[in-house]
Amino acid sequence: MIPLSILDLAPISAGSDARTALRNTIELAQHAERWGFKRYWMAEHHFVGVASSSPALLIGQIAAATNRIRVGAAAVQLGYTTAVAVVENFGMLDAFYPGRIDLGVGRSGQRRSDSNKPKAPRKPRPPRVRHEIDGVVVPAPFDLRGLLDLENLQATMAILQQPEAISPDFAEQVGDIVALLEGSYRTGAYDVHAVPGEGADLTPWIFGSTRGQSARVAGALGLPFVASYHITPATALEAVEAYRAAFVPSEKLAKPYVVISADIVVADDSATARRLAASYGHWVYSIRTGVGAMPFPDPDDCPPLTEEQLAVVGDRLETQFVGNPDEVAERLQALQRVSGADELVVTSVTYRQEDRLRSHELIARRWGITP
Repeated sequence: MIPLSILDLAPISAGSDARTALRNTIELAQHAERWGFKRYWMAEHHFVGVASSSPALLIGQIAAATNRIRVGAAAVQLGYTTAVAVVENFGMLDAFYPGRIDLGVGRSGQRRSDSNKPKAPRKPRPPRVRHEIDGVVVPAPFDLRGLLDLENLQATMAILQQPEAISPDFAEQVGDIVALLEGSYRTGAYDVHAVPGEGADLTPWIFGSTRGQSARVAGALGLPFVASYHITPATALEAVEAYRAAFVPSEKLAKPYVVISADIVVADDSATARRLAASYGHWVYSIRTGVGAMPFPDPDDCPPLTEEQLAVVGDRLETQFVGNPDEVAERLQALQRVSGADELVVTSVTYRQEDRLRSHELIARRWGITP
């Protein structure tokens, strides 16, 4: 079996709080190390019902509470920060925990200089129907582009950036990060050295969900690529293809290295797993309608999804792997087979912490990574 890793959002359950969610994250990371997971990735989210707003800070706490497992950001949203800040923060983490820190970056938060200009009407995407490839569901895409026009989302992005700030191009930012780590960064006629950061044992990992810029940049720079099947299942496999097509060998990688993600809920039996996952659609709906992720609801308190809600979250529901350990492992194996992934990363969100722990423990034991 290929390595298995965890993606955590530090989810806040309904009726709970961020302090509890962060303690739960530390507890899960400690168990993950014992159960044999290779990496523990922390997402970055803001103003929503999860507590992972500062991955670098949280990574330091997780690394301090564990001994061996690699800990990384999945991913730093480069539109809200600078290359220098990223390299210095993660260089400091590497200094404290050498050989254990993974630096993941993503395009989220990019704001262009022409953002206030009138927008041209969006061209409708060509219709595409749901299909399967060797048992892996590739659903009809949900049009995420419309979310970028929501006023509340635009206001949130503005809060996270300096007034009138313009994010550099993503490729430029990644190139700057690589140069700062290597010690080759120059501004004008001057060398600039990030301390700490320069010479750190860090490889940027690029996170992406489509065949767009992220996949192409990762390939062109010879960096590892993480495709987010759990976010945009309709386009994740295309992203992997684009990455491989653009790949150029580098000092970091001689050949492409692909990781692909999946949402899972595992329980001792299928019926229990389906019950635990019953509120997942409501949570995704809150994200996709622009409200932002609400606290994860208790499945016992959730009515059935309406037709309108199902239309918004259907692709995520049919690509969430829910069941007993054998059922979920079979779907993960199919995803790995179709994508050719070198590593899988799973994210499992449930209302109760004990169910989340059990979900990860069961798949680790079934996957054969537990010592």
